[in-house]
Amino acid sequence: MSETRNLNAVAKLAGVSTMTASRVMRNHPHVSAKTKLRVLRAAKQLHYSPDPHVARLMERVRSYRQHQTEATIALIRDDTSGDELLDIAYHYVPLEDIRSRSRQHGYQVSEFRLNRKTMSVRRLEGILEARGIEGLIVSPQSAQSIGSELDYSKFAAVTLGYGLQQPAIHRASTNMTRGIHQVTTELAARGYRRIGLAVTQWIDARSDHTYAGAMLNYQRQIPPKDRVPLLMLPKNNIADDEKDFVSWFKRHRPEVIISFDNYIPDWLTRKLGLRIPEDVGLVVHDWLERHASYAGIDHNRAQVAAAAIDLLATMLMHNERGVPAVPRQVLVPPEWVDGPSIRPR
Repeated sequence: MSETRNLNAVAKLAGVSTMTASRVMRNHPHVSAKTKLRVLRAAKQLHYSPDPHVARLMERVRSYRQHQTEATIALIRDDTSGDELLDIAYHYVPLEDIRSRSRQHGYQVSEFRLNRKTMSVRRLEGILEARGIEGLIVSPQSAQSIGSELDYSKFAAVTLGYGLQQPAIHRASTNMTRGIHQVTTELAARGYRRIGLAVTQWIDARSDHTYAGAMLNYQRQIPPKDRVPLLMLPKNNIADDEKDFVSWFKRHRPEVIISFDNYIPDWLTRKLGLRIPEDVGLVVHDWLERHASYAGIDHNRAQVAAAAIDLLATMLMHNERGVPAVPRQVLVPPEWVDGPSIRPR
């Protein structure tokens, strides 16, 4: 029996139209709970399950029928004037990486920047509704977490990293537990023993505290004399953390540091009179292509963007909206990048 005839039988038993039965099978939001229950009971009684190949084909047909403005995903960032997390030392998933994967799913991407004055949460929700945009990628770039105030019941939404803690929606992030493990393994192979970590509290929180957790696990495996206390810089404005960094370095004398590409090299050379890598090694915790003069951890942001868009496209296909009961998390492995800021292996 064909897919359509099976669905006709379910619809007939449930006392609804074939179109309504189809909507229930696709988890369409515009069907009452009572009707859904009748259709699902009928499907169970007839041992009906949709053919996934046919379902995907029909979803593509339906998507081509939609108006162009509906085939758009919103990338939501914060735009808080003077926010410390907009410093050049902080890096985020580029718009082009998000657009690249979105095109493969047939979506355009429009970027919106939230703030308290010109683009409030309520105004943004009105714009999204007017344009028929139902899919969101939320990229927090402010400690104020304005994106948490959105009414997620109307949208399919995925966030990048762990900057947005609540509500708990699906997310894609770099696996920094794996990243720190790669770095410590590489540095130990080069003869480094006293390995220091110096990042801001926000960076650690954005990774779900995997920087700190992975480093503490590493230190548990080495002799106590080689353990360097973690430095969680207290201020998100890294330029204001100079005194804390210099004091920490003088007291603990790490042989190599996992930290930022901004500020730290200047403090090491100007304030402490050290040479990189002759006197101290430096590994950039968030390496980009412009950091060719440093070793570092490439967070693989293009793959993080792809994972987030794949999650979102699946939600949109299945008409899933709101905060999920069980949020999914996709962790993308980073890559070690060798460089002249540490001694050769």
